[in-house]
Amino acid sequence: MSQSADFMEMTEEDIRKHYDAAVAMLEGVDHTPRIAKAKEAAQTEKSAGLGTRRRFRSTTPGLVTRSTARPEGVRLIERVEGVGDDALPSAVQASVLHGMRRALAIALATGEAFSEATGLAELKKDNLAGRVAEARRAEFGELLAAEAVTTLFTFANATSYLLASQASETTIEIGAVEEILTDNVQLALHGTLWELDQDLTLFAKDDATLVATVLAYAEQVMEKAALRAQNTPRLEAFNGASYRVEADDLTINGFTPASAAKGSKLTMSFKKPNEVVGNHIAKYQSMKLAKMLMAYDFDRKLNPFAELGGFIFTFMGDGAPGTGKTTLIQMMAGLMSGYCETAGYPFRYQNLSTDNIDSYQGKSGQNAKAFINNVIDPNVIGFGTIDDIDQLAGKRGDRQSSAGQLEITAVLMESFAGANTVVRGNCTFGMFSNYPENVDDALRQRAGARFLVDGPQTRDDYIDILNLLMGKNHDIPLGDFEPFAAQEIKKAVAASFDGHAKPHEDGLLRVYERVSKDIGALDTIAKLGTYLKGIQEADPRFTGRAIKNITDAVKVRAMDFELPDEWMEEPDLFLFKSYDEKKGMIEELRQPITVDMVIQEINRYADSEFRYADKSDEVAIANMVREFGLSEEAKRRYLESKSG
Repeated sequence: MSQSADFMEMTEEDIRKHYDAAVAMLEGVDHTPRIAKAKEAAQTEKSAGLGTRRRFRSTTPGLVTRSTARPEGVRLIERVEGVGDDALPSAVQASVLHGMRRALAIALATGEAFSEATGLAELKKDNLAGRVAEARRAEFGELLAAEAVTTLFTFANATSYLLASQASETTIEIGAVEEILTDNVQLALHGTLWELDQDLTLFAKDDATLVATVLAYAEQVMEKAALRAQNTPRLEAFNGASYRVEADDLTINGFTPASAAKGSKLTMSFKKPNEVVGNHIAKYQSMKLAKMLMAYDFDRKLNPFAELGGFIFTFMGDGAPGTGKTTLIQMMAGLMSGYCETAGYPFRYQNLSTDNIDSYQGKSGQNAKAFINNVIDPNVIGFGTIDDIDQLAGKRGDRQSSAGQLEITAVLMESFAGANTVVRGNCTFGMFSNYPENVDDALRQRAGARFLVDGPQTRDDYIDILNLLMGKNHDIPLGDFEPFAAQEIKKAVAASFDGHAKPHEDGLLRVYERVSKDIGALDTIAKLGTYLKGIQEADPRFTGRAIKNITDAVKVRAMDFELPDEWMEEPDLFLFKSYDEKKGMIEELRQPITVDMVIQEINRYADSEFRYADKSDEVAIANMVREFGLSEEAKRRYLESKSG
């Protein structure tokens, strides 16, 4: 992966000239808190030499609302070196201090670069001389705030990145970060160091909790600063530039958290495509998707498939227990891992499991957000799975859904199709369930593609799966049968798609037959739209999002080709070419959209929705019948007890 030409190199000289200022801040600063209040433990355990007198409260009318907080000294070097019982600082404590000094210096250098790029440096000089024109005072204030928020975010971003290697299994819940000040750079950094000192006093008891507290604090500051940036003007110079710190392999790319481009080492048992029996469409689309991801361009941070249409960002695989959902996951992860290993790309796989549901308020949502962020990291090829999503993500309005499950639902909905969702084409998310009717309707509709995982279906499928699972330790003859011929993917997929020329579910079939009888063959956009309206009348949950998912699926069909295996095996043929070259090669393979494709995809999607709705209704009816029965039995027992 070559370095992007858009990166601006931040030299060691640019950074190291700020070391003295960074060390001075770590040695000691005075700060009067504006928003946050001193935490109880920190009030009784100040940095060395500071008094603890009660805060003065003015009785003068008009002054009672003014902050009378006294400046508090923050000596972070002393605080960090004082963690634990050892009189000498440990290696971990030294690493934390070195990392924070480096992060502060990088942040100050970034602020300086922003100041030079926006003309703020000249305005600062004019301000010192008292020459800032009245017409530019508002601009000056806005630029100071923009510089402060970029410096604050960069400090937290660099701290998190530089200390990531020191992290352990220990985690700390520090609560909300409050002292986020953006008047100017100095006040912003002093405020954040003051609050970090408060948290270290409360939570840092040894080396592990020290690192965990600093990392937790940095994550919170990044999140708060990024939120503040959404309403801060004049940030174009920071958002539009990428600063590269070569010595740390760190890229500062706007308000995107930096992370090391490291893949996860998979220990799962991979499956080859011929070991997946049945599930023809799901298998075919999974194989295509694995190759689509490899077209991602690490320089442009974009995939040509995401630009041209046809990229599957989210999909749902549903089927009865034992039909092969786990096998499909193992096949996809195995293909992606192998392709990435050949190309030298970092690959990251992560599964969101029931372990991520936590009784601590807000923690389940944080776990889900961390899962999303790990997978969408633009520096890796990512694959995220949510197995048994009906158990993980709560259904809104369902009294049996826990607070943690509802938190996960909210995070997934926002991440998969929220206002800030950006599909770069470097990752995909698969949701799998035996009971998709129990998944929240709005979340389920955020699955852009549907993979019906129905397992073996035909006589040939059952012979193939028996032959595969029997292994080699037997002498039973195979008989007159060609093994795995039925699993020939193109032949099987063509038959599977053709099978959706008419709906499968009875409710949808009635709509299809009625509309076809009224208006004839569905061969124009107007007639297809009439069919869609008929579906919506039969199922009000069939909304505009469903139409988008169908058109996305149609675009996938237009890309109904498999990138040649040799393109994956020899990266120079495709993977290592420029973005524009890859885009051109893909466009040459694209085929036109046909009416048959559209009808098949409407039926595939609507079949799944009708299937889910029917099951969901049946489950709801069964639950109501049970509740009525319980009420009747309770009433009978109550009357018996009264009469007795």
